[in-house]
Amino acid sequence: MTKRSRVYKCNICGNIVEVLHEGVGQLVCCNKPMELLKEQTADTSTEKHVPFIKREGNKYMIKIGENALHPMEEKHYIEWIEIIVDGMVHRKYLSPGDVPEAVFEVPEGREVLAREMCNIHGLWVKK
Repeated sequence: MTKRSRVYKCNICGNIVEVLHEGVGQLVCCNKPMELLKEQTADTSTEKHVPFIKREGNKYMIKIGENALHPMEEKHYIEWIEIIVDGMVHRKYLSPGDVPEAVFEVPEGREVLAREMCNIHGLWVKK
């Protein structure tokens, strides 16, 4: 069974799908089941992946790597950063060479989490 907001990846072609509506079927791409990406929360490598969230005024600022920014190279970069505030999703897509940061002007929320997708190391979340 799929759950809303879960992210799946095709290990053959690289398609990535986020579930918008829950269902009982299995997600399939290239005639193979898609892999449910685990939301990683602890960074054990020397590179930083866990989103860092800071609130200033009416904005949430998210950077990938609190003290050292994540690389944004052609072969290794952050694909997107999103913030979910009280069930509302805001996302910024990035490309190699961009700064791995995003600013979202949204009202302060009770439930806030940030996620990011590294093209090599997968999905990361900070609540």
